[in-house]
Amino acid sequence: MAREGLGSYELMVLLAVLRVGEDAYGVPIAGELEQTTGRKVLLGSVYAALDRLETKRLVTSRVGDPTPERGGRAKKYFTPTAKGVREARQAQRALMRLWRGVPALQGGAR
Repeated sequence: MAREGLGSYELMVLLAVLRVGEDAYGVPIAGELEQTTGRKVLLGSVYAALDRLETKRLVTSRVGDPTPERGGRAKKYFTPTAKGVREARQAQRALMRLWRGVPALQGGAR
């Protein structure tokens, strides 16, 4: 059985899906992660996280129409579920409470 907790990378991928919107498939999701984190993202790791998120019912997927640009292959689009949005909000609240409780992270640089 899959672990119920939401890992930090899964949370980042879920947030990227929310940011990209209705055209969320692997490449733009990875691009959003790279742009917002400043780190290189492996497409395979994005798809692995999306599979875990789908197993946990935090996102759903649908297969689009085949496109000539992709050699006739179809894109797989991802949409957050209501449960996924709730999980993201819960994670945000928990992280904000934790953040506020760390004096070393308040104010100026060290």
